[in-house]
Amino acid sequence: MTNPPPHEPDAPRDLVGIGIGPFNLSLAALADPLTALDTAFYEQRPTFAWHPGLLIDGTTIQVPFLADLVTLADPASPWTFLNYLKTRERLFPFYIAERFHIQRAEYDAYCRWVADNLPGLHFGHQVDAVRWNPERDLFEVDHTRLAPDGEAEALGRTYTRNVVLGIGTEPHIPDPLKPLVEAPGVPVIHATDYLRHRDTILTADHITVVGTGQSGAEIFLDLLRHRPAGREKLHWLGRTQAFAPMEYSKLGLEHFTPDHTRYFHALAEPVRDRLVTSQWQLHKGIDAHTIAAIHDELYRRTLHGGWPTATLTPGVHVRTAGRVATTKVELHLEHTQQNTRSRLTTDAVVLATGYRERPLDRILAGLDPYLRRDNNERPRVDEHFRLELDPAITASGHHVYVQNAETHTHGIGTPDLGLAAWRSATILNTITGKEPYPLPTRTAFTTFGLEPPQPQIPPTRRPKTLTPLADGI
Repeated sequence: MTNPPPHEPDAPRDLVGIGIGPFNLSLAALADPLTALDTAFYEQRPTFAWHPGLLIDGTTIQVPFLADLVTLADPASPWTFLNYLKTRERLFPFYIAERFHIQRAEYDAYCRWVADNLPGLHFGHQVDAVRWNPERDLFEVDHTRLAPDGEAEALGRTYTRNVVLGIGTEPHIPDPLKPLVEAPGVPVIHATDYLRHRDTILTADHITVVGTGQSGAEIFLDLLRHRPAGREKLHWLGRTQAFAPMEYSKLGLEHFTPDHTRYFHALAEPVRDRLVTSQWQLHKGIDAHTIAAIHDELYRRTLHGGWPTATLTPGVHVRTAGRVATTKVELHLEHTQQNTRSRLTTDAVVLATGYRERPLDRILAGLDPYLRRDNNERPRVDEHFRLELDPAITASGHHVYVQNAETHTHGIGTPDLGLAAWRSATILNTITGKEPYPLPTRTAFTTFGLEPPQPQIPPTRRPKTLTPLADGI
């Protein structure tokens, strides 16, 4: 851990991060030992929190613990997960446990430990705008310091040479269900708020879970375990044609490597758009262990005869929805293969309908004249995660970087925690113009294009020329 250098109030920063989720926290942790780099990170929330509504007991993150904030770029960093365990005197219990995939609650606790101890993080600060100041050749970041109750306390402005947007994703709610979520009374919630409302949801006579991805599976399993045998009264439905397992083979996982990210970025825009859609099972399926646990729980309830009152129906989408007698919800469903329609009356709905990248338009409104966009009006992002801006800005060597807002240019690895450290290191290498974090030239056995990559062996790693032994020795 290092102490940040003193900062003059009006002096420009080298880097300002907006949003403190895992990705910008990774960036801040890797920037920490770079003492020549003056950084500041702002977050609207009062403290770090990572999907608190989904920290269900026993659920694990879907990447190995090595995919922490820093290890895959700097395993010697003081901010590794293993060092976190060491500071908590839990290293030996973890070693004995032999866990490669840690619980979500433990990952959240690790990130909070980093956030609590890392300098330069400003929670309770809402960023209002980012603008380019041509007179100073700097970005202006306007922010509001918030009181604990969320009310504005003071306005501020920070000048910076570089900006890194890590504002994360937001819950996706299908249009037919938005009026129900926004209305009081009937419990219709997004999965992101599940734990906060679980006790209320469990009092409902009949519960419906919409969404057949990992979150939907975990919530369905949790509800099932809390309902008495024979009186489960659960319905689980979603658009996918099956409760499909996530592709988790070793070669399949190579789609979450820098090699695939570089390959994807070089493809034509229409090809990239088709590829993202077709690769859904690489990141939107259900963990095989979760599927097995659901089946085990359902099977256990048949041991004394009868079937659980739980209905699992894939291949279904919600056309419309409305209230019935103010206390119930009626979902109008359509089965995509049968081309049939039906109605489902339920007392509570949990929407495990995923997340979408949070739009950048509001926060970047002041930069809109400088932004370069693709054929679908999305910001262009170069291979170093920089927004493509007017040369009037980039000629100064200053840039706006994005984290987890570039699926359309960098592929399905964008939200994956396993690429966090590599992306953060890439950004820091680019900003400094040096290589504080040497990165591998090849990371996958798969060759994603016709031209195989040519790994370059750094001089320090080149094998020495061996001198032949003399005869008879």
